[in-house]
Amino acid sequence: MFKALKKINKRPKAFEFYTANDLWTDDHTSKQMISFHLNKEVDVASRHEAFIQRSVEWITSHFSITAGTKIADFGCGPGLYASRLSKLRARVTGIDFSNRSIQYAQEVANREGLSIYYVTENYLDYETDDRFHLILMIMCDFCALSPSQRKKMLSKFQTLLEPGGSVLLDVYSLNAFEQREEIAKYETNLLDGFWSPNKYYGFLNTFKYEKEKVVLDKYTLIEADRTWTVYNWLQYFSAEAIKREFAECGFTVDELYSDVAGAPFDIKANEFAVIAKKQ
Repeated sequence: MFKALKKINKRPKAFEFYTANDLWTDDHTSKQMISFHLNKEVDVASRHEAFIQRSVEWITSHFSITAGTKIADFGCGPGLYASRLSKLRARVTGIDFSNRSIQYAQEVANREGLSIYYVTENYLDYETDDRFHLILMIMCDFCALSPSQRKKMLSKFQTLLEPGGSVLLDVYSLNAFEQREEIAKYETNLLDGFWSPNKYYGFLNTFKYEKEKVVLDKYTLIEADRTWTVYNWLQYFSAEAIKREFAECGFTVDELYSDVAGAPFDIKANEFAVIAKKQ
């Protein structure tokens, strides 16, 4: 028991493990996640409906979205942005590795007569001969990637963008990092049964990495027939750090905002949005 508890409470190296599949592709947890996506009142897996609508209106105006504008939505989820942009006659491609989310998005597109190309795939592995005017990565997905994964992602964006094309994404700020605290907790059916339909015991260890500006929520789930661990990493950024990462991959960061609806940049905000152009 002592050895098991020691392992549960062990702090790994930053981004040592990658378990995103366990959250987004597992049958039970993906069902929980899509319920959060589709809840119009909360900001969990997606922003709430009013914000999404305001965000799409701003994106449409800021990037001069017109018929034929080619947009790639990385981490599109159930198509909440993709469907709205497609209604403006943009040519939208949505990429997500949650089969449940893509299935829902495709059903909406079919029902509403929208021509959206959806791809069920980990966007780190996505390849295409198509080229885009705008790439979106919304809901701070970029923060869940390790430094090497982010470099791979930005290199991919370079290849996929048309000359002069733009990337719009959002990230967590250092202000948000300062608000996080290290904790260790244990609960029966941690998060009210989120992790499994069966009875389980759940441990949550939150670790902060001051040097790297990274936070890990490490979930250890113990069921009758298995024990498994999910590592939820989040990178936090300063404006200078995000500009440096983009510049190293051949981008120029043109503008910063407090969110993807165009609110003026505020250094005290917990998130901020980045617009970068392919050089």
